[in-house]
Amino acid sequence: MTTEQTRLKEDHNREVSWKRWGPYLSERQWATVREDYSPGGDAWDSFPHEHSRSRAYRWGEDGLLGYCDRQCRLAFGLALWNGKDPILKERLFGLTGPQGNHGEDVKECYYYLESTPTHSYAKALYKYPHTEYPYNHLVHGNNHRGVTELELELEDTGAFDDGRYFDVFAEYAKGSPEDLCIRITVANRGSETAQMHLLPTLWLRNTWSWGEDKSPARPSMKLVSDRQVEVNHETLGDYIFTWEGQATPLFTENETNNEHLWNTPNESPYVKDAFHNFVIHDKLDAVNPNNEGTKFAPHFVLELAGGEERTIELRLTQKAQAPKIPFGKEFDEIFENRKADLEEYHNDLTKEGMSDQAKVVARQARAGLLWTKQFYYYVVKDWFEGDPDQPTPPKERKAGRNKEWDHLHARDILSMPDAWEYPWFAAWDSAFHMIPFAAIDPYFAKSQLELFLREWYMHPNGQLPAYEFNLGDVNPPVHAWAVWRVYKITGANDRDFLERTFQKLLLNFTWWVNQKDAEGNNLFQGGFLGLDNIGVFDRSKELPTGGFLEQADGTAWMGFYSLTMLSIALELAQENSVYEDLASKFFEHYIAIADSLNHLGGDGLWDEEDGIYYDQLRLGDQSIPLRTRSLVGLLPIIAVEILEEGKIKKLKGFSKRMDWFMKHNPVLGEQVTTCQVCSLHNHRILSMPSKERLERTLKYMFDEMEFLAPHGLRSLSKVHKDNPYSYWDGNEEHRVDYVPAEGNTYLFGGNSNWRGPIWFPINYLLIEALQRYAHFYGDDLKVEFPSGSGNHVTLDVAAKLLAQRLSSLFLPDENGKRPCHGDSKLYAEDEHWKQLVLFYEYFDGDNGRGCGANHQTGWTALVLRCLDH
Repeated sequence: MTTEQTRLKEDHNREVSWKRWGPYLSERQWATVREDYSPGGDAWDSFPHEHSRSRAYRWGEDGLLGYCDRQCRLAFGLALWNGKDPILKERLFGLTGPQGNHGEDVKECYYYLESTPTHSYAKALYKYPHTEYPYNHLVHGNNHRGVTELELELEDTGAFDDGRYFDVFAEYAKGSPEDLCIRITVANRGSETAQMHLLPTLWLRNTWSWGEDKSPARPSMKLVSDRQVEVNHETLGDYIFTWEGQATPLFTENETNNEHLWNTPNESPYVKDAFHNFVIHDKLDAVNPNNEGTKFAPHFVLELAGGEERTIELRLTQKAQAPKIPFGKEFDEIFENRKADLEEYHNDLTKEGMSDQAKVVARQARAGLLWTKQFYYYVVKDWFEGDPDQPTPPKERKAGRNKEWDHLHARDILSMPDAWEYPWFAAWDSAFHMIPFAAIDPYFAKSQLELFLREWYMHPNGQLPAYEFNLGDVNPPVHAWAVWRVYKITGANDRDFLERTFQKLLLNFTWWVNQKDAEGNNLFQGGFLGLDNIGVFDRSKELPTGGFLEQADGTAWMGFYSLTMLSIALELAQENSVYEDLASKFFEHYIAIADSLNHLGGDGLWDEEDGIYYDQLRLGDQSIPLRTRSLVGLLPIIAVEILEEGKIKKLKGFSKRMDWFMKHNPVLGEQVTTCQVCSLHNHRILSMPSKERLERTLKYMFDEMEFLAPHGLRSLSKVHKDNPYSYWDGNEEHRVDYVPAEGNTYLFGGNSNWRGPIWFPINYLLIEALQRYAHFYGDDLKVEFPSGSGNHVTLDVAAKLLAQRLSSLFLPDENGKRPCHGDSKLYAEDEHWKQLVLFYEYFDGDNGRGCGANHQTGWTALVLRCLDH
């Protein structure tokens, strides 16, 4: 075992709490639902960025490149000032949904460079301009751009021209689980001398202003000697915080500045924004002269010549083990040892023969996954009722958002989609995150999957929560697949994990069957199903035409769900025959769904003329195919599973019932591959499309004028660029055309677009499906890749080629340009930028430029699985 694997095991067994501290500090707490107490539920207006420096948070904290304990009781982060900005830089800035021309978006340059799984070593980078930060320029510049124009980015404002910026590196190394060594390195990348005010800030989450009976005693911090602060916290314990170098100690309270925000008196003259007022406005009385409070920072003023860099060292240690000499040889050795552990960790996960640039991508993808683990606290019942010492929430709250989810009680470390744009969990995102996490930290991967199935997350009716803006929204049912894949990736030996999750998944499966099959005919609905604006209509609302949609993707997801549950049941039945009955149930349920998709009313949702699946609009007895060629029509491909004949024959009851069912339902095998046995390896295949329909669909999928892009599969066929699809309801047109990057419609908020870009999660599911088909068909099924090229390959080769296209998004070409960074010269040419990688939410279907959230390392970290090809 590597050193990190040993630590992970010790932490899992609760022998040593190696994960107690980590980069769990959110990047955005303001403008979140949990901090929104407005009547209308507009989080952006209720708690804007302008309030964040002055207003105490109720449910968490945010900061810049920070660390905190796993309950976010004590947090550490950076505050910076370049002598020109109107505000102290304590957190990342971005545009709200209404401000951005493509929805909300962070407008900062920051990067997760390294982290070990236990966060025993971590490193991140923030780029801070010498010139005044262009807050207004970014707001007004984007606000005046339309949806068809590119966003105005920080780089476009000239903020980094001629190297006039600071690189600020935050580095953490643990001497023990309760000994956190910190190095902050500031490098002047310009040629002229520049001044930087650096305030490494330590503060206590405000748990005392709300009037909770269960609140512990108020924590505190105080200066106890030169360069040393003592922290006292009833549940966390006592800590010593020390620093090296000349700095002015500043203290205040982590409490709201009511006078500034609301023109009402403050209980204390020392409030949350005191450091801002002290440093920028020279208000010397803003800080506590008694050197005590709940927020503290040593104030360094650094004068750096062009090209110079300076390192500040700090240390946070449990009081009982605080060293007499905090800095020097032992401190340096801790960093060197943790860096050695980091290299050992990476080497263990790196495939032999991987290129140097692939290693760069892999390291930052792992770091991104680990840095976006965040403390998430949201108790819906308390949020509805409000706090004793605060104003009563408006009555509209109880009739509004999440009103049916008052059982949800979250106070956990969760894997976030993006710690700024999406600083809350998203259930289907999390499932994808756990696939690469399974190799990085198998304990965390399993615990996250179990967590969402627990009674304080899952609704009593069996629904999984979606995300905090709408916990009751419907995401694709991929949780079972993630459980099954994590089980296999981690050695296929943790039956307790598999059985425990399977029991809860039964509840969720039943919810889907009861809630999302309008006519009980095994053709499913579900609304957006994560694919936002992919369809002709807003699929999350009542249709303007009346009636309802029979969704090819909803039905495919449920076929996929059934097959995964079948596989899990068969695995568990190898040791417990009770599960044979459930295996039979999921086998027959899958057959019923596949039959409806392919046969109901003739050809089900299959279009024989076009050779692809479509959604159908159901109006009374009339079914109208909506002929958009999109991922909706490709998703039935993922519903495929290979069954080992040897395992099946051991299960006498299941085998007998399966054979009886197939004998008495021979018609089911006509258009769908129900249970075909391969003579080569004696395996069986269950797949929604028959071999003939699979081949016809793959012809579209691998056509470069349709779905196949230089860097992956588009979400909508490029054929709709010149041939948009329109559905006319009387005189009203509902239209879908190919839009390769950001959306040209505000459907679903304008934040994401499924009408052309490349999305990693579906691409990855299709790659895995191709591998399963290849395992069964082998050389008996070859396809042209690309279609029309004359290059015929087996499906495993096709999967590999597709994975390589996805990986190429992040790998530099012969000119040093990574497609994900678009036309940026900085990333292609500058020595301080060219090794940095951003993992975007989705990518331009024509050129691979990154779009949407630029730190969505969660599901985009699936590239780790593609780099292995």
